[in-house]
Amino acid sequence: MSETTIDSAAVARALEGRVAAPVHLPGTDAYTAACTGYQLLAPHRPAAVVAARDAEDVRAAVAAAASLGVPVAVQATGHGRGAPLEGGVLISTAAMDEVRVDPEAGTAWVAAGAPWRRVIAEAAPHGLAPLSGSMPGVGAVAYTLGGGVGLLSRRHGFAADHVRRLEVVTPDGVARTATARSEPELFWALRGGGGGFGVVTGMEIGLVPVERIYGGALYFDTAHVPGVVDAWRRWTATVPEELTSAVTMLPFPDIPALPEPLRGRHVAQVQIAFAGPAEEGARLVAPLRGMGEPLLETLRDLPYAESGAVFDEPEQPHGYRSRALLLKGVDPGAAAALTEGAGRKAPLMCVVGLRHLGGALDRAPRVPNAVRRGGAAYAVSVLSPVEPGQEDAARDLHAGLLAPFAPQAVGTPLNFSFGPSDAATVRSAFTPEDHRRLAALRARLDPHGLLRTNHPVAPAPEAG
Repeated sequence: MSETTIDSAAVARALEGRVAAPVHLPGTDAYTAACTGYQLLAPHRPAAVVAARDAEDVRAAVAAAASLGVPVAVQATGHGRGAPLEGGVLISTAAMDEVRVDPEAGTAWVAAGAPWRRVIAEAAPHGLAPLSGSMPGVGAVAYTLGGGVGLLSRRHGFAADHVRRLEVVTPDGVARTATARSEPELFWALRGGGGGFGVVTGMEIGLVPVERIYGGALYFDTAHVPGVVDAWRRWTATVPEELTSAVTMLPFPDIPALPEPLRGRHVAQVQIAFAGPAEEGARLVAPLRGMGEPLLETLRDLPYAESGAVFDEPEQPHGYRSRALLLKGVDPGAAAALTEGAGRKAPLMCVVGLRHLGGALDRAPRVPNAVRRGGAAYAVSVLSPVEPGQEDAARDLHAGLLAPFAPQAVGTPLNFSFGPSDAATVRSAFTPEDHRRLAALRARLDPHGLLRTNHPVAPAPEAG
């Protein structure tokens, strides 16, 4: 049955009696809420939503969709949604938010819909932390399947490097356990290869002994410190891998709700997360103050439970698109052009992000995975809040702003690419050998392409 002919009633009949979870159909508030999430642009439009409550609900929903031959997508928080699902079955895992910490083993079991904030909160009383990202509200599983570059990455590597076990339902409706010994190829692919190989219902991850960090940000006015990116780049060559940092540039509106020093300025935030004593962190950061007088400073010793304060990203759902590159270096001329071009005169608001990579991100994990590593010292992204109809303008603007970085680009970080990705972009996220391996596995597990993901792995075009 094709996507163009399937209707909600047929899907509902197929799900009835096979799925114990609530099924939401178009025209209801529950359906609308499940189809949007944090990303408001281009919501899913399935024939039906299964509000899964456990792994069996997921298995039954996938099996029912497979029996109909209709596509399946999965969504927890909706932060990274790319192309929307039209027709078929959307599985919402938002209610599957259980987190269990084993402090003696130093591990956590994380269900499919749990955001990082729940994992952080459960681990913190034991002096442990996950390899979480800059935004605690992001879904932990989806983030990890894409690799996961976070606040402790230069010291501890990718989030995917710390996965011990995955429970997954493959597109044939079979529940499987993927570990280094059980389903090793699936285990390799899911850790960094994305969610195109099955619907993950939960994961066991290793935690790290981090209780506190020295973190926060220095805010600079780019009109007064136009070379902030290049100064930060030069500074990153001097810091140990316990220090992970980034620069975010964006225009702040002139409104009373914002701190007075930031109003109406194009601001560069230098964000710091140092996994070490506060005194040492302050010493390492001191050279950054030589760039100029900060407009504002939020650096302090803080418990990892408050790590969301480092980037202080908005929790309010909105629509957005972005493009990103992995770089072997940051050319000063390209950095200057980006600072100018993405400033207050840009036709759309631009949030520019540069992240320092290297350290443990370059080292192979004990159990190999599909994450692309080695050769990327930085990542750069440009994100714009957009309304429907502005997607093309945002894509063209982002492409132009990132064009000067092309000579130093070595790939694409898919977790920072928000919006539909073409096959060439997805291929660039992996080594050629790994992409062929991923494509072969997907063809075997999902020969009819029923599982729809944000960044689907597809076979490379034939040569000749």
